Amino acid sequence: MALTVAPSTAVQLTVVPPSMMVQLAGQPTPTGVPVPRAGLTGAAVTALALDVLDEGGVTAFDRLTLAAVAGRAGVAVPSLYKHVASLDDLRRRLAVEAVAELTRAIAAATIGRSGPEAIRAAAEAVRRYATEHPGRYAATQVAPDLAEPADRELAVRAEETLAVLGAALRGFGLPEERSVDAIRVFRSAVHGFVMLELTGGFGLPDDLDRSFELLVDAVVTGIAAAAAG
Repeated sequence: MALTVAPSTAVQLTVVPPSMMVQLAGQPTPTGVPVPRAGLTGAAVTALALDVLDEGGVTAFDRLTLAAVAGRAGVAVPSLYKHVASLDDLRRRLAVEAVAELTRAIAAATIGRSGPEAIRAAAEAVRRYATEHPGRYAATQVAPDLAEPADRELAVRAEETLAVLGAALRGFGLPEERSVDAIRVFRSAVHGFVMLELTGGFGLPDDLDRSFELLVDAVVTGIAAAAAG
């Protein structure tokens, strides 16, 4: 028996051009729901989280959530647990990457230099990295727990930073046992200035570059005095 479809009940089909069917992974669809990224890996999750830090400013590392990273990846939060163990694990990965980046920046700035010239170049490199990547810079302040196996890679990266700064200090003729003191002085001074700058702590209109130069001169003078003493 033949079936007849009445005109009023006829089905209408809409043909969608192929160009409209392509949607980039991780970008919102017309409904506002991101398309999951294909081939998501631990390294990819870390890279996405670094982007989140870059966009969030100096407090982004402290405020980081798995939900924010999952949203960037276009997946549900539980899907991230295939690639990172926890938020703490992700923070540790970010710290490892950020410390490695900062160390490379310091090494590039100090190559071929030593003593006061190297310390000035290192200070400028730290300030520049913090200004360009405030969220990542905040991640570099995570100190590894030497008794914690999970912090082993972060400890290695931190040792690399100390080695680069130690090489910069050799031109002062500083006794080996005083190098840690000198690095702490350098780090404390530069970090304090940088954080005040990033958080708007300098309200006066005076030239910040000049103030930073004076600060670094004071650090250089102090290290030189320690070496002479």
